[in-house]
Formats: sequence, C-alpha cells, structure tokens
Amino acid sequence: MIKNITILGPAYPFRGGMAAFNERMAYAFLSEGYQVKIENFKLQYPKFLFPGKTQYANWTAPENLNIESETNSVNPLNWIKIGNKIRRQKPDLLIIGYWLPFMAPCMGTIAKIVRKNKHTKIVSVLHNIIPHEKRLGDKMFSNYFVKQIDAFVSLSKSVLSDLEIFDKNKARAFSPHPLYDHYGKIIGKETAQDKLKIDKQYKYVLFFGLIRDYKGLDLLINAFTDKRFKEKNIKLIVAGEFYSNPESYYKLIEDNHLQDEIILHDRFIPDPEVANYFCAADIIAQPYKSATQSGVTQIGFHFEKPMLVTNVGGLSEIIPNNKAGYVVDTNSKDIADKLISFFDLNKHDAFVEFVKQEKKKYSWTNMTKTILDLYHKIDDKNE
Repeated sequence: MIKNITILGPAYPFRGGMAAFNERMAYAFLSEGYQVKIENFKLQYPKFLFPGKTQYANWTAPENLNIESETNSVNPLNWIKIGNKIRRQKPDLLIIGYWLPFMAPCMGTIAKIVRKNKHTKIVSVLHNIIPHEKRLGDKMFSNYFVKQIDAFVSLSKSVLSDLEIFDKNKARAFSPHPLYDHYGKIIGKETAQDKLKIDKQYKYVLFFGLIRDYKGLDLLINAFTDKRFKEKNIKLIVAGEFYSNPESYYKLIEDNHLQDEIILHDRFIPDPEVANYFCAADIIAQPYKSATQSGVTQIGFHFEKPMLVTNVGGLSEIIPNNKAGYVVDTNSKDIADKLISFFDLNKHDAFVEFVKQEKKKYSWTNMTKTILDLYHKIDDKNE
C-alpha cells in the first residue's frame, strides 16, 4: 500500500514547465491523501548552460508543499548523498520527470542508489526522451537513465514509441498531459486586454512560451505577411523569453514591416500574468516544427481557447481538427489560411464549446491513477 511519495525534479523557486508540472502533480496526490515531498534542485543548470535571463520565479511560493532543495545536477558526490538520503527514507514511490538527457547522470544515479533499499518503486514521467535539440551523448545518457527505472508514464504516444529504442519490456502507459489549471480563473476578454494595454478593436492570435527555433515562430511571423491579417484587424501577440538568438526574429519582423501587426512581449511571463494573455486572445497558435506534447496546449484547454497546432509529434493527438481548432502543415501558407478561415467563418464559439467538453479528458486524476496502476504492476524483483 502506498503512503509516501517523493517527486524528484525542479520546483519552486525554479520556474518553468517542469516545476509547474511537479508542483501540480504533488497537489493532485496530496488531494488523494498521500504524503508527498518534492526533492528539488539547489542547482538545476550552471549559469553558463542556461539560455534565459534567470532560472528563478519572481512570485510567491506555492502553499502547503513540502519542498527540499538539495540536489545538484552536476556534482556526482551530491548525487550519492541525495540517493542515500532517499534510500534511507524509503518512500513507497519515487516519481522522476524526465525531459532532457543532461539530467540523466544525476537522476539515473540517484535512482540506482534508491533502488538498493529493495522497497521504493520508481516511475518516470517521460516528457521527452529524445530531445528536440540533439547533442552528442543524448542516446547514451537516456539509455543509462532508463536502466534505473521500474516503469514509465508517457505524456504522448510519440514519446511512448521513442521509449522502444531504449527498452521494450518494462511496464509503461500513456497518459496525456493533464491540464495546467493552476494559472487562475478565466477572466473576461476585455478585462484581460485592459491588463495587457492592447487595443480592443483588434482580434488576437497568441504565441506563448519560451522561444526556441523548433517552435516555429518564424513560420508564424511569415504567415502574418499575408495582407489579409491587416485588412481584417488581426494581430499577433508573442509572449515569451527567447531561448534562441532573437536577432533573426527581430529582422524577420522588420524586413516584412510587421512592427504594427506583431505585439512582442519578449520576456518570461510570470505565473500570475499567464491568464491575461490567454484570456485576451481569440486563438492560440503553436506552429512547432517538432514536438512531443506541450504544456501550452494544456493551458489553452484550461482557459477554453481554440488552438492551431502543426501536425508533428503528439500535438495532433490532442487537438481534434476542425473541432477544437486546426491541425495544419508546417508551412506559413497553411497556417495563414487556417487562421483567416477561423475568423472568416466565425469558428470561435463552436470550437470553444468542443474544448469545454474535451478538457474533461485531461484531469490530474487520470494521471495519478495511471501512475498508481503502474506501481502495482512493477515486479518487486526488478533490478
């Protein structure tokens, strides 16, 4: 019987999608009566490896979470220390989110040590196993990590398929990325637009989140060179911090004279401000060139927004085409045509009604049940 759960991975004061996921998962297990602790980092990325301005949140800590920040991602002596600490504590279940091979030596070593207590079972929630931006050693690192884990939950079917490269036998399950429902309640569009200080006479497409080249912002900017957007009073809001070189994007906007059509908020959007952006927009655009799944879609579902996604990775799994939004090809013309069609055909209300029903599939209860079911399938003799 499970009583104690430890989650290994980032949490407050670190910011970002992984921290948000771990905190929300902790709340889900707490609501079901389990004792939960997050074993957080004290050093997540060395400064010279981190592409953003800061790794840290500038808002208040989440309430009623037991977070211990002691793990150092690059210090092997620390990995041994943390591994032995969790081994001695003997949680019934250790959950490790995996999103980047860089973390494999740290998390894999900790898991390897913890398993020596012959009690704790280890489940990894796989966000990615093959990274979007590949580096030398990725496969070796992921292979090392996978060997230390008892069972896996994948957030997309594409990642579940990728797992086959590393392991074909251990217990596994697919459970779609649950809602990010901790960013506040839905507010009125005009109220949100007032908070962003944007003109209410326009319609708005939103690109949200950290800006990396694989996310296809360049495709969306090029789509907005279509004169129909200007004729129909449609603007693009880009809200997120650049984790890629911003100059090529600035130049693309300038060369195409789109300064008036694109509102650029190029900074990390703090959690308390997220609702303003989603509620101010008419539709969310994710023109990714590659993907597994995305937390942005789950924020979109929470705020009941239609979404346009490209037909890559797991994105098309969760946005039924022409029902919750559009699934498009990875080219600017198709993106432009579908966005214009959305406004011309007044699809907003019909899509929103479908989104309201579809979002029920992405409950945290489904995620916790999947993890707990896997726990009971794990062979106690796993090594």
